Amino acid sequence: MKHTACSQHAAAATARIKQVKIICLGDSAVGKSKLMERFLMDGYRPQQLSTYALTLYKYSSTINGQTVLVDFWDTAGQERFRSMHPSYYHKAHACIMVFDVQRKITYKNLPIWYKELREYRPEIPCLVVANKIDADTKVTQKNFSFAKKQGLPFYFVSAADGTNVVKMFKDAVQMALSYKRNSNDFMDEVMRELENFDLDTKEESSDKDEETQEGKPDSA
Repeated sequence: MKHTACSQHAAAATARIKQVKIICLGDSAVGKSKLMERFLMDGYRPQQLSTYALTLYKYSSTINGQTVLVDFWDTAGQERFRSMHPSYYHKAHACIMVFDVQRKITYKNLPIWYKELREYRPEIPCLVVANKIDADTKVTQKNFSFAKKQGLPFYFVSAADGTNVVKMFKDAVQMALSYKRNSNDFMDEVMRELENFDLDTKEESSDKDEETQEGKPDSA
């Protein structure tokens, strides 16, 4: 019983903390890592996960009185193959898709990235980000129609001078949280059921172990 009470208390504490995963997509050298570093500035602690060929950035914030832990996943060069391993998309709650306004090919490749994203995560929110506008601010007058055609939010940003970076990332976190709360994604439902089943199984096993220990006679 004591173990069950502790488990319930721990579960309640965990419920007050929301964890979300946000992935970045786009061609090489569009500035994905620089955007992350600009947003997180001195507080960021990038962790290189060479096994999965990615860089993981940790971020925490308090939103409406609730602690939010965010894992930002960066491609770490894997994007040069124009395809990501399925595990990269696993349980992602939002996506930031970046192109370089100075290189047309990075914009033309957005549909390729978007198609792959929707194969693995058909429902998650996706933000389209035009980076490096500091090189030529006139570019903000251009019409980049991809986001509008897909009904996606669009941002002009600069990792170099910080323009719009904080707003874009904070919007991404809010979208990820909203998606997690209201998800109708079938795969999310499956994963939740599996996680709950695994948790229940572990608690039942632990309770049985305690009962067995209590039932054993003390050795002389």
